Amino acid sequence: MPTGERYFEDYRPGAVYEFGDVTMEEARIIEFAREFDPQPIHVDPEAAARGIYGGIIASGFHTTAVMMRLLADNYLSRVASLGSPGIDELRWLLPVRPGDTLRLRLTILDARRSASKPDRGVVRTRAEVLNQNGRTALHLIATNFLRTRTPT
Repeated sequence: MPTGERYFEDYRPGAVYEFGDVTMEEARIIEFAREFDPQPIHVDPEAAARGIYGGIIASGFHTTAVMMRLLADNYLSRVASLGSPGIDELRWLLPVRPGDTLRLRLTILDARRSASKPDRGVVRTRAEVLNQNGRTALHLIATNFLRTRTPT
């Protein structure tokens, strides 16, 4: 269902979705890190080559931003999303390197109507960013508030 037509009732526990692919380019990794996470492993190819990762890796926050873009473009409702109170269990499990191609896998863990505000529901989703080899680079649990089609 298109994001412009999706309401709380359309987010069903157990459903799995995959979106992507985004190829990580070294210039963009460095550009992002220079602005938001200027550590040598993200911005200095020579220093990064001497470090434990053997080269430039993307900031975990860059990987998270890529995840968020895929989530916003493909999963979050354009008509019913009411924001999020936060995320849990954010883990960067694998370095993301230039040339890696990332995709997003989402699994709806649970969905419940709000007891105090019947015009909305709460959806918890497991998000995994996978590389081209199917290995998990990032994992988190997101909670989102969504409008219902009907208040009761």
